[in-house]
Amino acid sequence: MRIAIVGGGISGLVAAYRLRGAVGDAAEILVLDRADRVGGVLFTGEVGGGPLDLGAEAFVGRRPEVPRLMRELGLESQLVTPAGLRPLLWSQGRAHSVPERTLMGIPSNAESVRGLVDEAALAWIASEPDRPLRWDSGSDTDVYSLVSDRFGAQVTERSVDPLLGGVYAGSSRSIGVRAALPTLARALDDGARSLTEAVASVLPPPSSTPVFGAVRDGYGVLLDTLVQRSGATIVTATSGTRLARGQHGWVVDPVGTVDAVILATPAPVTARLLGGVAPSAASALSEIALSSSALVALALSRDTELPKNSGILVATGEPLRAKAFTLSGRKWTHLAERENLVVRVSFGKFGDDSTLSWSDDELSSAAAEDLATVTGVAIDPLSSVVARWRGGLAQYAPGHTERVAIAESEVATLDGLAIAGAYLHGVGVPACVASGTAAAEKVLTTLS
Repeated sequence: MRIAIVGGGISGLVAAYRLRGAVGDAAEILVLDRADRVGGVLFTGEVGGGPLDLGAEAFVGRRPEVPRLMRELGLESQLVTPAGLRPLLWSQGRAHSVPERTLMGIPSNAESVRGLVDEAALAWIASEPDRPLRWDSGSDTDVYSLVSDRFGAQVTERSVDPLLGGVYAGSSRSIGVRAALPTLARALDDGARSLTEAVASVLPPPSSTPVFGAVRDGYGVLLDTLVQRSGATIVTATSGTRLARGQHGWVVDPVGTVDAVILATPAPVTARLLGGVAPSAASALSEIALSSSALVALALSRDTELPKNSGILVATGEPLRAKAFTLSGRKWTHLAERENLVVRVSFGKFGDDSTLSWSDDELSSAAAEDLATVTGVAIDPLSSVVARWRGGLAQYAPGHTERVAIAESEVATLDGLAIAGAYLHGVGVPACVASGTAAAEKVLTTLS
């Protein structure tokens, strides 16, 4: 038995591990990746005297997939939680506390954004429940159109954009309500009389449980263990170039005939491979755009007087090049013990790939200069590391859920074929773990 997995990111590696657990040693599992390593946008480098994730950093701790997988792999001791510090938000040239009681920055009342927007905006927010709300059940729109109409542009640019940008490397203008904020869309579908009411109805109750978690020594620990436990043959620097039906199973170039195949590639690559076997799925997935970003990790002297916060998000329209700063040495207790303070500085948003063309020196200088601006502290990096992520994140634009439904519906009719990845049901690591598991389960029904 031969099984091919095209794409060696976390979704593909979890699929390989799940398959091995189900079929034992009876199968040859091949994992192809066009890069010179596996892991996709998960990559652990060396910064400030120890390992540091230079791609995705954390996972949503309230979802069970990652902790469950780590325990299963014997890596539970690697699970860590943040120190409990809150982030700041840089807007109008100064730092603010990130608004509380909001849904991805969308306020539940005017008071939650007081100080971040002006008095006229506060009055407009306060009047929102009294204004008629037009929302057709099942409809979709971009977050900007909905929120700016109801609460004003200041809310979207100063509160919503910084939070959405941190998740999707996009903005409220490029992200759809239904895919990115499904609980809000359901509340509106169910007849909420105002956006204020809808947001308030879906906010989780206050909790002391940490929102995020991370891997102490970096995601590389998880990736290496998945590779080892899957027993897969890893073929790097090799792209899947063609997918076709075979007399018995599938043909995947360049590896030949296999009994089953999982495509764990970005949406545009998956669309190209599906073109000859699932044209409707290919057409739908080809409409999913990707966003690019760059990250600079700075190692600073321990006596650098950074604020006692987990990070600093940047509002739209600020004269800065960076979009966010993670004060990693403050945010994570295990990193606070290091000889150097570590800061991650993020660049790039959907529609603007210009920072990817900057040299390492240019990016590092911009990171240090912008960090000095938002902290008011002289920044003199001891060292820096740059990572670029071209096409790293799918944009969940309006209509995204319909596109995914079309693709999954057609692929469901094809035995021995499954798709997985961050473009389907969430860009976070937990969603990718779930996606890889579901793909493995689908092809196993054929193999059994």
